[in-house]
Amino acid sequence: MTQTPTAHTSAQQQRRQQKQSRAHFTVPAAHPMVTVLGSGDSLLRVIEKAFPAVDIHVRGNEISAVGDAPEVALVQRLFDEMMLVLRTGQPMTEDAVERSIAMLRASGNGDGDGQETPAEVLTQNILSSRGRTIRPKTLNQKRYVDAIDKHTIVFGIGPAGTGKTYLAMAKAVQALQSKQVNRIILTRPAVEAGERLGFLPGTLYEKIDPYLRPLYDALHDMLDPDSIPRLMAAGTIEVAPLAYMRGRTLNDAFIILDEAQNTSPEQMKMFLTRLGFDSKIVITGDVTQVDLPSGTKSGLRQVQDILEGVEDVHFSRLSSQDVVRHKLVGRIVDAYEKYDTTHGTQNGTHKGRGKSAPKGK
Repeated sequence: MTQTPTAHTSAQQQRRQQKQSRAHFTVPAAHPMVTVLGSGDSLLRVIEKAFPAVDIHVRGNEISAVGDAPEVALVQRLFDEMMLVLRTGQPMTEDAVERSIAMLRASGNGDGDGQETPAEVLTQNILSSRGRTIRPKTLNQKRYVDAIDKHTIVFGIGPAGTGKTYLAMAKAVQALQSKQVNRIILTRPAVEAGERLGFLPGTLYEKIDPYLRPLYDALHDMLDPDSIPRLMAAGTIEVAPLAYMRGRTLNDAFIILDEAQNTSPEQMKMFLTRLGFDSKIVITGDVTQVDLPSGTKSGLRQVQDILEGVEDVHFSRLSSQDVVRHKLVGRIVDAYEKYDTTHGTQNGTHKGRGKSAPKGK
């Protein structure tokens, strides 16, 4: 039985049609369509999945989009941003397209201040080393990098995989190469991450090496490995546990404190007061992964209350949206955050109880 459309249904269809919009793009001949659509249309599929309310059609170097007006406007902005990135000679990847869409949606929802566009974020080069370029990949990462340029002390706080330490290291190497500083000092508190390592044989440096190994790994990504021993022997680069900072004044240096959530309040104060002339400090950490003994307060948690609002000190906060590792890492961070909220826990400690919750084996 065929139903005759009612006047009400017809009016709804008319309103839908009025809300629909059309946009048209012409890809310049200088850019092969594969750079815009991706190999096997991989980039196009990412865009179509992100904008289900928009029909995208490609004919030659012509692209058209039809659908809900706000979504079509975002698609148009996305292709404009992609063109700007491609003009710099940088290729577009599926990850870059997804991050561009996320930035555009945040801006459209009023979450962004409209100052930085995806193209500005994705084309900001910090360091080129060994055939690869290190650059921010998200809006918060760009703001973190910009804050390091503008402030003397910067805190990078966020979950694992957000590039806190890696970007700080890239800025340190950049500052050294451009002679803004004479040396780089990298430090970490030597705190066990839940394991009991017991007696470690060997020299003092062999004992502390496992704690500092991630910093060495990042250095090898950014400098010629053959030059690192020479720079360390000359004191141009120093990698040392936090305890070695006591009693020193660090002038003309770029200083990075990593894993700062594992500092006590006393250690944090000691470290911050090492700041000398013409130096810069970046402190990174994840307040959800504190490995201090039960009952010891994290210096990174406390310092946010103490220094928030102090001139020339900046706090950059990153989230699961800024994770640049495997996509699953961001989902894992979100899942743990949701679990902690639901079960009333924080860093494995039940609220209202003075001891840690039992750990699973």
